[in-house]
Amino acid sequence: MSPYTWRPMGAADIDAVVAVAAACFPDHFEARACFEERLALFPQGCFALSSEGVVKGYLIAYPWPLGAIPPLNSSLGALPEERETFYLHDLALHPDVRGQGHARPIVERLSGALSAMEGRSLALVSVNDSVAFWRGMGFEPVVGDAAITRKLESYGGGSTYMVRAIGW
Repeated sequence: MSPYTWRPMGAADIDAVVAVAAACFPDHFEARACFEERLALFPQGCFALSSEGVVKGYLIAYPWPLGAIPPLNSSLGALPEERETFYLHDLALHPDVRGQGHARPIVERLSGALSAMEGRSLALVSVNDSVAFWRGMGFEPVVGDAAITRKLESYGGGSTYMVRAIGW
């Protein structure tokens, strides 16, 4: 059994979160300020996977309009008034801890918390050929929407917008 557990993310975790992001998403750089802002805007959607102070993973999610995709490495400024879904910005696990069953518990924990906030869905952009992984978590690709396809361009080839109903 892994010694790592999920806990709420704090400001002191940001350096480690940036390092995990660099290891997991080398082709999708985001500045430290992006992580700081998302934590400040919606701390209840930010979690760190850690053991004895060592962070090896994180999850960041926040309320967002369904079908809207925030551009990479950009400031949100504020959360929008229109909040039809919760956008799962990142779920990142350092290669050292992948395959140990850490993803499903935090996605389910997030889903439960969002259900209590009357959230109806989770949405994300799948990158790095991870569609099958996300399908296993109950997400389905949104296909045939030209506006979404255009918004995905900043994420690079192979990116897919996916949605999961809460309570799945």
